[in-house]
Amino acid sequence: MNRGLLRIVIVAFFAAVICVTGFFRIPLPGLQSGVVLQNAMCVLTAVLIGGFAGGAPAALFTFVGIIGVPIFAGWVGGFALLANVNGGFRIGFVLGAVVASLVAGKASAGERNPGAARVARTAAAVLAGMLALYIPQIFYCMAFYSGDVYSEAVVAKLSLDPSLVGQGVGTAGSLRVFLWMFFLPFVPVDLVKSVVVVLLSLKLRPVVAQYFYG
Repeated sequence: MNRGLLRIVIVAFFAAVICVTGFFRIPLPGLQSGVVLQNAMCVLTAVLIGGFAGGAPAALFTFVGIIGVPIFAGWVGGFALLANVNGGFRIGFVLGAVVASLVAGKASAGERNPGAARVARTAAAVLAGMLALYIPQIFYCMAFYSGDVYSEAVVAKLSLDPSLVGQGVGTAGSLRVFLWMFFLPFVPVDLVKSVVVVLLSLKLRPVVAQYFYG
């Protein structure tokens, strides 16, 4: 098979794998969205390919979801998802994948017995990618909350001083909302995902490189 065509097939296959993980959504107390796997799969597929091409599966997956195909976790899709408070995570899928793939570097078939340097670089790539996923959501929180006022529900959820109810949130407040509602509750789960992604990456990168890069 032509090498260029084979690469397209691999990217499309990885994008499909990301879509399929939308089936898996595990309810967990304290996490409104539950445990989803699509963020970890965006990073995994990016690290498996590595280099400038690594973000292609996540980009394809996100594009298909945004144009209306219901493939995001919970089987939703459409451009309107970019306009709600969680929209930053949709953009984060691509950003996290690109960061992870660039840090990981181009995959090589010679990585079958990775040394300490490769293990460290893969771990750094996965961690960087998982963190980068959250960056767009910071700006979404600033856009949605900085001009708002503290509601009773938000004050209760963040365990804030009740006297804040009705006061302006501001930039600092919106960052607090991001940390306590969109980031910190997910850190333990994402750390577990990251360990699994690193282990899978070390095992599968040489195999993917053999077919993707030759």
